[in-house]
Amino acid sequence: MKNKILILEDEKSIRSFIKIKLRALNYEVVEAENGGEALKKIDGTFDIALLDVMLPDIDGFEVCRRLREIYPRIGIIMITAKGQEEDKVKGLGSGADDYIVKPFSPKELEARIEALLRRININSNNEVHSENKINIEPFILDMDKKDLMKNNKEISLTPTEYEIIRLLISNANKSISRDEILDKIWGSSYFGDIKIVDVNVRRIRRKIEEEPSNPKYLKTVWGYGYMWSCDK
Repeated sequence: MKNKILILEDEKSIRSFIKIKLRALNYEVVEAENGGEALKKIDGTFDIALLDVMLPDIDGFEVCRRLREIYPRIGIIMITAKGQEEDKVKGLGSGADDYIVKPFSPKELEARIEALLRRININSNNEVHSENKINIEPFILDMDKKDLMKNNKEISLTPTEYEIIRLLISNANKSISRDEILDKIWGSSYFGDIKIVDVNVRRIRRKIEEEPSNPKYLKTVWGYGYMWSCDK
C-alpha cells in the first residue's frame, strides 16, 4: 500500500513541484491550497502532512495544532521560509515532527519524509506481546501498540516523541547525547538544527512530568544530552 501524504501549500508552483516529485517516488498525494481545505480533506488514512506556514486563512501552526489533537500519530513536517528561526521553533512547539526550509532540494525532501516514515513505522499487527513492554514505574511503554501509559492512563505522543522516549527508557539511567538522539531518531542524513531535540524534549516533559521545569523522569545532562531517570 502506498504511503499517503497531504501537501498544504498556497503557492501553486511549489505545490505542483512537490506533488510531481512525491508521485515519482510512488507516494499517494493529496493537495490543499489553504488550511480550511486541508482540515476538510485529511483523515486517519494519511501518514504525513507537509504544512506551509504562511497561508491565506488558517496559518500552518494552527492547522498543525488541530491535526495533532485529532490525529496524534500522523507525521507532520512544517515548510518554513529561509531565515525564519522563530517559525521553526513555533512549528515544533505546535506539534510538528520536523521542518524543511525553502528553497529545498527534492533529495532533502525525500530524506526528511523517509526518515519520518521510519519513525512512524505504522504496525498493522494488533497482536500485543508482553515481552515487548517495558515497565518502569509509573510508566509502561508498549512497543507493539507504540504507546506510553502513566499510572494506567495513556499519554498521547507524536511519532517522534514516542521514539525519543523509547530510546531513553530502553537505556534508563544512562546519559544519551543530543548528537546520538539526533542520529538515531532523525537519521545521519538530517540537515537541520540540533535544537529540534530540545524542543521535542520540552514537549514530552509537558506531557509526562508533574513539574516540567523540574523534571523527575526525563532529566537534562548539562552540556551533553538527556537521561531517563528511574530507581533501580
